Amino acid sequence: MSEIILHQYPQSPFAEKVRLMLGFKGLPWRAVDIPRWMPKPDLMPLTGGYRKTPVMQIGADIFCDSACIARELERRYPSIPLFPEGTHGVGRMLGAWADSVLFFDVVGTVFGTHGDSAPKELKEDRYRFSDGMIDLARYKDDQAHIRSQLQAHVFWLEHSFDDGREYFVGRKPSYTDFCVYASMWMLMNRVPELGFFSEAPRLRGWLERMAAIGHGMHRPMDAKEALSVAHAAQPDTISVSNPDSPVGLQPGTRVSVSADDYGKDPVLGYLLGLNAQRIVIRRGDPVVGEVNVHFPRAGFRIVPA
Repeated sequence: MSEIILHQYPQSPFAEKVRLMLGFKGLPWRAVDIPRWMPKPDLMPLTGGYRKTPVMQIGADIFCDSACIARELERRYPSIPLFPEGTHGVGRMLGAWADSVLFFDVVGTVFGTHGDSAPKELKEDRYRFSDGMIDLARYKDDQAHIRSQLQAHVFWLEHSFDDGREYFVGRKPSYTDFCVYASMWMLMNRVPELGFFSEAPRLRGWLERMAAIGHGMHRPMDAKEALSVAHAAQPDTISVSNPDSPVGLQPGTRVSVSADDYGKDPVLGYLLGLNAQRIVIRRGDPVVGEVNVHFPRAGFRIVPA
Protein backbone atom coordinates (compact mmCIF):
# COMPACT_ATOMS: atom_id res chain seq x y z
CA MET A 1 0.00 0.00 0.00
CA SER A 2 1.24 3.51 -0.81
CA GLU A 3 2.49 5.77 1.96
CA ILE A 4 0.29 8.35 3.61
CA ILE A 5 1.53 11.78 2.55
CA LEU A 6 0.22 14.85 4.36
CA HIS A 7 0.57 18.22 2.61
CA GLN A 8 0.56 20.65 5.53
CA TYR A 9 2.34 23.37 7.44
CA PRO A 10 3.15 23.36 11.16
CA GLN A 11 0.89 26.27 12.20
CA SER A 12 -2.30 24.89 10.64
CA PRO A 13 -4.92 23.83 13.22
CA PHE A 14 -6.62 21.48 10.76
CA ALA A 15 -3.25 19.91 9.98
CA GLU A 16 -2.78 19.45 13.73
CA LYS A 17 -6.17 17.70 13.82
CA VAL A 18 -5.00 15.21 11.18
CA ARG A 19 -1.48 14.82 12.62
CA LEU A 20 -3.04 13.82 15.94
CA MET A 21 -5.47 11.39 14.27
CA LEU A 22 -2.53 9.72 12.53
CA GLY A 23 -0.72 9.47 15.86
CA PHE A 24 -3.84 8.03 17.50
CA LYS A 25 -4.12 5.32 14.85
CA GLY A 26 -0.39 4.60 15.04
CA LEU A 27 0.13 5.18 11.32
CA PRO A 28 3.48 6.15 9.76
CA TRP A 29 3.25 9.10 7.41
CA ARG A 30 5.29 11.55 5.37
CA ALA A 31 5.10 15.34 5.78
CA VAL A 32 5.28 17.69 2.81
CA ASP A 33 5.48 21.27 4.07
CA ILE A 34 3.52 23.67 1.86
CA PRO A 35 3.35 27.49 1.90
CA ARG A 36 0.91 29.14 4.31
CA TRP A 37 -0.51 31.30 1.52
CA MET A 38 -0.76 31.22 -2.25
CA PRO A 39 0.89 30.42 -4.57
CA LYS A 40 1.22 26.71 -3.80
CA PRO A 41 2.75 25.45 -7.05
CA ASP A 42 3.43 21.88 -5.91
CA LEU A 43 -0.06 21.35 -4.46
CA MET A 44 -2.20 22.59 -7.35
CA PRO A 45 -1.26 19.75 -9.77
CA LEU A 46 -2.63 17.30 -7.20
CA THR A 47 -5.84 19.09 -6.21
CA GLY A 48 -6.70 20.99 -9.38
CA GLY A 49 -7.22 24.24 -7.48
CA TYR A 50 -8.30 23.29 -3.95
CA ARG A 51 -5.97 25.24 -1.66
CA LYS A 52 -7.03 24.61 1.94
CA THR A 53 -4.75 22.81 4.40
CA PRO A 54 -4.22 19.92 4.89
CA VAL A 55 -4.47 17.60 1.90
CA MET A 56 -3.77 13.87 2.22
CA GLN A 57 -2.27 11.91 -0.65
CA ILE A 58 -2.18 8.13 -0.96
CA GLY A 59 -0.63 7.24 -4.31
CA ALA A 60 -2.78 8.94 -6.96
CA ASP A 61 -5.75 9.51 -4.65
CA ILE A 62 -6.04 12.99 -3.15
CA PHE A 63 -8.22 13.71 -0.11
CA CYS A 64 -9.36 17.29 0.50
CA ASP A 65 -10.73 18.55 3.85
CA SER A 66 -9.96 17.04 7.24
CA ALA A 67 -13.45 15.46 7.47
CA CYS A 68 -12.80 13.58 4.23
CA ILE A 69 -9.35 12.57 5.48
CA ALA A 70 -10.81 11.22 8.73
CA ARG A 71 -13.39 9.16 6.84
CA GLU A 72 -10.72 7.64 4.58
CA LEU A 73 -8.38 6.84 7.48
CA GLU A 74 -11.27 5.07 9.18
CA ARG A 75 -12.11 3.10 6.03
CA ARG A 76 -8.54 1.93 5.46
CA TYR A 77 -7.44 1.49 9.09
CA PRO A 78 -10.51 0.68 11.23
CA SER A 79 -8.77 -1.24 14.03
CA ILE A 80 -8.37 1.86 16.23
CA PRO A 81 -11.65 3.69 15.53
CA LEU A 82 -12.18 7.42 15.21
CA PHE A 83 -15.92 6.72 15.29
CA PRO A 84 -16.66 4.24 18.10
CA GLU A 85 -20.00 2.47 17.94
CA GLY A 86 -22.86 4.90 18.44
CA THR A 87 -20.91 8.04 17.57
CA HIS A 88 -21.10 8.16 13.77
CA GLY A 89 -23.94 10.69 13.70
CA VAL A 90 -23.45 12.81 16.82
CA GLY A 91 -19.66 12.70 16.45
CA ARG A 92 -19.78 14.16 12.96
CA MET A 93 -22.37 16.79 13.92
CA LEU A 94 -20.30 18.00 16.88
CA GLY A 95 -17.20 17.87 14.72
CA ALA A 96 -18.86 20.07 12.11
CA TRP A 97 -19.74 22.62 14.83
CA ALA A 98 -16.13 22.62 16.06
CA ASP A 99 -14.73 22.96 12.53
CA SER A 100 -16.93 25.97 11.73
CA VAL A 101 -18.54 27.93 14.58
CA LEU A 102 -15.88 27.25 17.21
CA PHE A 103 -13.03 27.56 14.71
CA PHE A 104 -14.12 30.99 13.45
CA ASP A 105 -14.49 32.38 16.98
CA VAL A 106 -10.92 31.23 17.67
CA VAL A 107 -9.69 32.71 14.36
CA GLY A 108 -11.44 35.99 15.16
CA THR A 109 -9.85 36.10 18.60
CA VAL A 110 -6.34 35.19 17.42
CA PHE A 111 -6.28 37.49 14.38
CA GLY A 112 -8.09 40.28 16.21
CA THR A 113 -5.50 40.14 19.00
CA HIS A 114 -2.30 39.75 16.96
CA GLY A 115 -3.39 40.76 13.46
CA ASP A 116 -1.17 43.84 13.44
CA SER A 117 1.92 41.62 13.55
CA ALA A 118 0.73 39.15 10.89
CA PRO A 119 2.61 39.15 7.56
CA LYS A 120 1.02 41.42 4.96
CA GLU A 121 0.83 38.51 2.52
CA LEU A 122 -1.12 36.42 5.04
CA LYS A 123 -3.63 39.20 5.70
CA GLU A 124 -4.27 39.80 2.01
CA ASP A 125 -4.42 36.10 1.18
CA ARG A 126 -6.92 35.23 3.91
CA TYR A 127 -9.14 38.19 3.00
CA ARG A 128 -9.24 37.16 -0.66
CA PHE A 129 -9.66 33.47 -0.09
CA SER A 130 -12.53 33.97 2.38
CA ASP A 131 -14.37 36.58 0.28
CA GLY A 132 -13.80 39.09 3.08
CA MET A 133 -14.95 36.78 5.88
CA ILE A 134 -11.48 36.73 7.45
CA ASP A 135 -10.95 40.46 7.90
CA LEU A 136 -8.30 41.24 10.50
CA ALA A 137 -9.35 44.89 10.88
CA ARG A 138 -12.99 43.90 11.50
CA TYR A 139 -11.89 41.25 14.00
CA LYS A 140 -9.86 43.82 15.90
CA ASP A 141 -12.80 46.21 16.12
CA ASP A 142 -15.20 43.46 17.26
CA GLN A 143 -13.01 41.79 19.88
CA ALA A 144 -15.36 42.26 22.83
CA HIS A 145 -18.17 40.38 21.10
CA ILE A 146 -15.97 37.68 19.54
CA ARG A 147 -14.29 36.91 22.85
CA SER A 148 -17.64 36.77 24.62
CA GLN A 149 -18.85 34.17 22.13
CA LEU A 150 -15.69 32.14 22.51
CA GLN A 151 -15.94 32.29 26.29
CA ALA A 152 -19.47 30.87 26.03
CA HIS A 153 -18.19 27.99 23.93
CA VAL A 154 -15.32 27.29 26.35
CA PHE A 155 -17.96 27.15 29.13
CA TRP A 156 -19.90 24.51 27.15
CA LEU A 157 -16.76 22.49 26.61
CA GLU A 158 -15.72 22.65 30.26
CA HIS A 159 -19.14 21.49 31.45
CA SER A 160 -19.23 18.62 28.97
CA PHE A 161 -17.06 16.86 31.58
CA ASP A 162 -19.50 17.38 34.48
CA ASP A 163 -20.35 13.67 34.58
CA GLY A 164 -16.70 12.66 34.96
CA ARG A 165 -16.07 11.59 31.37
CA GLU A 166 -12.58 12.06 29.97
CA TYR A 167 -13.57 12.60 26.32
CA PHE A 168 -16.52 14.26 24.67
CA VAL A 169 -18.55 11.32 23.38
CA GLY A 170 -17.10 8.28 25.09
CA ARG A 171 -14.38 6.69 27.15
CA LYS A 172 -11.73 7.08 24.44
CA PRO A 173 -10.77 9.85 22.00
CA SER A 174 -13.05 10.05 18.97
CA TYR A 175 -13.47 12.28 15.94
CA THR A 176 -15.21 14.99 17.98
CA ASP A 177 -12.20 15.29 20.29
CA PHE A 178 -9.82 15.84 17.39
CA CYS A 179 -12.08 18.51 15.86
CA VAL A 180 -12.39 20.43 19.12
CA TYR A 181 -8.70 20.02 19.88
CA ALA A 182 -7.67 21.71 16.62
CA SER A 183 -9.29 25.00 17.62
CA MET A 184 -8.30 24.74 21.29
CA TRP A 185 -4.70 24.01 20.23
CA MET A 186 -4.70 27.21 18.17
CA LEU A 187 -6.20 29.20 21.04
CA MET A 188 -3.78 27.75 23.59
CA ASN A 189 -0.71 28.39 21.47
CA ARG A 190 -1.52 31.73 19.86
CA VAL A 191 -3.14 33.74 22.66
CA PRO A 192 -2.23 32.09 25.99
CA GLU A 193 -2.15 35.54 27.61
CA LEU A 194 -5.95 35.82 27.32
CA GLY A 195 -6.45 33.10 29.93
CA PHE A 196 -9.42 31.34 28.35
CA PHE A 197 -8.61 28.12 30.24
CA SER A 198 -7.97 29.68 33.65
CA GLU A 199 -11.40 28.62 34.95
CA ALA A 200 -11.63 25.39 32.95
CA PRO A 201 -9.55 22.79 34.83
CA ARG A 202 -11.27 19.78 33.28
CA LEU A 203 -10.80 21.20 29.78
CA ARG A 204 -7.11 21.75 30.58
CA GLY A 205 -6.83 18.13 31.68
CA TRP A 206 -8.47 17.00 28.43
CA LEU A 207 -6.02 19.17 26.43
CA GLU A 208 -3.11 17.44 28.17
CA ARG A 209 -4.53 13.99 27.44
CA MET A 210 -5.05 14.87 23.77
CA ALA A 211 -1.59 16.41 23.36
CA ALA A 212 -0.04 13.27 24.84
CA ILE A 213 -1.32 11.24 21.85
CA GLY A 214 1.38 12.82 19.67
CA HIS A 215 1.87 12.70 15.93
CA GLY A 216 3.23 9.19 15.58
CA MET A 217 6.01 8.14 13.21
CA HIS A 218 6.58 10.65 10.45
CA ARG A 219 9.36 11.73 8.13
CA PRO A 220 9.68 14.73 5.79
CA MET A 221 9.19 14.38 2.05
CA ASP A 222 10.10 16.80 -0.70
CA ALA A 223 7.11 18.17 -2.61
CA LYS A 224 8.58 17.08 -5.96
CA GLU A 225 8.88 13.53 -4.69
CA ALA A 226 5.18 13.55 -3.76
CA LEU A 227 4.31 14.65 -7.30
CA SER A 228 6.42 11.79 -8.66
CA VAL A 229 4.59 9.33 -6.39
CA ALA A 230 1.25 10.43 -7.84
CA HIS A 231 2.56 10.23 -11.41
CA ALA A 232 3.84 6.69 -10.92
CA ALA A 233 0.64 5.42 -9.27
CA GLN A 234 -2.76 4.42 -10.60
CA PRO A 235 -5.82 6.00 -8.98
CA ASP A 236 -8.09 3.61 -7.09
CA THR A 237 -11.14 2.06 -8.72
CA ILE A 238 -14.08 3.79 -7.08
CA SER A 239 -17.32 2.08 -6.08
CA VAL A 240 -19.77 4.31 -4.20
CA SER A 241 -22.82 2.65 -2.67
CA ASN A 242 -26.12 4.29 -1.71
CA PRO A 243 -26.07 6.79 -4.56
CA ASP A 244 -27.75 10.12 -3.84
CA SER A 245 -27.02 12.01 -7.03
CA PRO A 246 -28.70 15.28 -7.97
CA VAL A 247 -30.57 15.18 -11.27
CA GLY A 248 -28.14 15.14 -14.17
CA LEU A 249 -25.05 14.25 -12.16
CA GLN A 250 -24.38 10.69 -13.24
CA PRO A 251 -20.92 9.09 -13.29
CA GLY A 252 -18.95 10.48 -16.19
CA THR A 253 -20.53 13.94 -16.00
CA ARG A 254 -18.00 16.77 -16.10
CA VAL A 255 -18.49 18.70 -12.86
CA SER A 256 -17.16 21.54 -10.77
CA VAL A 257 -16.64 21.02 -7.03
CA SER A 258 -16.00 23.85 -4.56
CA ALA A 259 -16.30 24.58 -0.85
CA ASP A 260 -19.48 26.42 0.05
CA ASP A 261 -18.06 28.54 2.89
CA TYR A 262 -14.60 29.92 2.03
CA GLY A 263 -11.72 28.93 -0.21
CA LYS A 264 -14.23 28.40 -3.01
CA ASP A 265 -11.71 27.73 -5.78
CA PRO A 266 -13.45 25.26 -8.14
CA VAL A 267 -11.97 21.90 -9.07
CA LEU A 268 -13.02 20.47 -12.45
CA GLY A 269 -13.16 16.80 -13.31
CA TYR A 270 -15.33 13.84 -14.27
CA LEU A 271 -17.65 12.46 -11.62
CA LEU A 272 -16.73 8.98 -10.39
CA GLY A 273 -18.93 8.66 -7.32
CA LEU A 274 -21.39 10.65 -5.26
CA ASN A 275 -23.45 9.84 -2.19
CA ALA A 276 -24.57 11.45 1.06
CA GLN A 277 -21.03 11.38 2.45
CA ARG A 278 -18.55 11.90 -0.35
CA ILE A 279 -17.77 13.21 -3.82
CA VAL A 280 -15.04 11.67 -5.98
CA ILE A 281 -13.91 13.07 -9.32
CA ARG A 282 -11.22 12.06 -11.81
CA ARG A 283 -8.98 14.71 -13.29
CA GLY A 284 -5.74 14.84 -15.20
CA ASP A 285 -2.67 17.05 -15.01
CA PRO A 286 0.55 17.00 -17.07
CA VAL A 287 2.65 16.86 -13.89
CA VAL A 288 0.89 14.02 -12.06
CA GLY A 289 -1.18 12.24 -14.70
CA GLU A 290 -4.64 11.05 -13.71
CA VAL A 291 -5.71 11.37 -10.07
CA ASN A 292 -8.87 10.87 -8.04
CA VAL A 293 -9.80 13.89 -5.93
CA HIS A 294 -12.05 13.18 -2.94
CA PHE A 295 -14.25 15.65 -1.04
CA PRO A 296 -16.86 15.37 1.72
CA ARG A 297 -20.43 15.91 0.53
CA ALA A 298 -21.35 18.21 3.43
CA GLY A 299 -19.84 21.65 2.90
CA PHE A 300 -19.13 21.25 -0.82
CA ARG A 301 -21.08 22.37 -3.86
CA ILE A 302 -21.15 20.19 -6.99
CA VAL A 303 -22.61 21.39 -10.28
CA PRO A 304 -22.25 20.44 -13.95
CA ALA A 305 -19.16 22.13 -15.39
